[in-house]
Amino acid sequence: MMLSFLGGASEVGRSAILLRDKRSFLLDFGVKLDDKTEYPLNVPRIDACILSHAHLDHCGYVPAIYKDQFVPALGTEPTLGLAELLLQDSIGVAKKRHVNAGFNKRNIKTFKDMYRPMRYRSPHNMGEYTIELFDAGHICGSAITKIERSQATDNRSIVYTGDFKVQEQLLHGGAETVKSDLLIMESTYATREHPDRQETMRRFVGEIKEVLDNGGNALLPAFAVGRSQELLAILYKNGLASSTYIDGMAKAATSIAINNSVFLRNGDSLRRAVEEATLVDGPGTRTEALSGPSVILTTAGMLNGGPVMHYIRRLAEGSRIFLTGYQIEGTNGRRLLETGTIVDEGETMRVPFPVSFFDFSAHAGMDELYDYIKRSSPSTVVCVHGSEESAAALAEGLRQEGGFEAYAPHVGDTIKLGD
Repeated sequence: MMLSFLGGASEVGRSAILLRDKRSFLLDFGVKLDDKTEYPLNVPRIDACILSHAHLDHCGYVPAIYKDQFVPALGTEPTLGLAELLLQDSIGVAKKRHVNAGFNKRNIKTFKDMYRPMRYRSPHNMGEYTIELFDAGHICGSAITKIERSQATDNRSIVYTGDFKVQEQLLHGGAETVKSDLLIMESTYATREHPDRQETMRRFVGEIKEVLDNGGNALLPAFAVGRSQELLAILYKNGLASSTYIDGMAKAATSIAINNSVFLRNGDSLRRAVEEATLVDGPGTRTEALSGPSVILTTAGMLNGGPVMHYIRRLAEGSRIFLTGYQIEGTNGRRLLETGTIVDEGETMRVPFPVSFFDFSAHAGMDELYDYIKRSSPSTVVCVHGSEESAAALAEGLRQEGGFEAYAPHVGDTIKLGD
C-alpha cells in the first residue's frame, strides 16, 4: 500500500492524496489559491475519487480528472451541490483574469454524472474495499472517509479526516470518532488553540449591536460556503437576522445548505434566518442596505473581489468591518489587518473604518487534534493540510509523546505502508 502526496502536504491548499493498493483511490483534488493558483502535481489514473467537502482547496481541480477518465466520484449530496457552485464560479473568474481554469463546463458535467452521493454511515462496496463516510463537523456535508480493506490475511482501516472540527458549532455537531489503523489527518492548527467560542460569539454580537446603535453598517465579508451559514445562524440566534442583508454567492450556498438540512444540526434556524433577512438582488437593494443601520453579509471572505469592495467604498459613518476567517498572505484581508489599506482596481486605498477579527475557525485546534488521535487509536498517523512547521510539530509530538509511527510528508513524497 502506497500513499503519494500530489498536494496539501506540509502546506495548506491543493489537497490531493493518492492511495494505491489493488485499487487506486484519490482523496480530494483541490487547488491552492495564493498570489497564483497552484494545482496538484499531476492527474493520476484512479479507480475512484472521494471528496471530503466542498472547499476549493479540496475540490477545486476535480473536473480535470474527467477530461479522459470516467470513474466514480464519492461524497455527500451537499458536497456535490456546493462544489458545482464553486467550480462554475472558478471558470467565470478564470475568464475575467484571462487565464485557463484547467477544465471546462463539459468536464464539470461529466463529474456530476459520475458522482455517487452517499449518506453518513452508509457503506459503499468496491470489490474488497468498503468506503464509509462520517460527519466531520466542518461544513455542510463534510465527511471523514474510512476505507476498509478486507482480505483473508489482513484487514486494515484507513481513515482520512479532511478538514474537521471536534467542538460543536451552531450548525454542526462535533466530528465523529472513527477507529483506524492508519489515520491521515489535517494539522492546520497543530501548534495553537482557538479562543473560547462562546466568549468569541458574545464579543462578536456585542460589537455588531454597538455598530447598529451608532447608525453604522456592520460589514461581514465571509466565505460563501460554510462560514456564511454559521454567521447567519449566530445572527438569527441573537435577534439580528432581520437587520441583515445577504449578498454574493452566500445566497446560493445557503440555499443548497437549507435543501440539505439533514446534514445540519439546526437547519430550521438557518431557514428562519434567511426568511427574516433580506437577499440582495441588485443595485437597489445594495443602496437600501447602506441607507441605515444594517448587517451586511457578503463575499469575498478575504476581500479579493466580490460585492464587498462595493460596500467598503460606501459604508456609513460609524461602520466597522468584521473579519472571521484566516486571511492568506497577499490577500486584501491580510493587507487590511496589517496596513489598514486594500487594493481595488489597481488603486491602493486607505480604509477609514475600524476592523475586528474573530476566530470562528471550523478546524480542530491543537488539543482537539491530539484527543481525536487518541480516540481513533491508529498505529500510524500521517499529518497533512498544515504548514511545514505545524505538520512537523504534530508528527514529532506523536512520536515523542505517544509512541506513534508518524509522518509529515512533503508534496511529491510517497510513503510505503507495508503489504
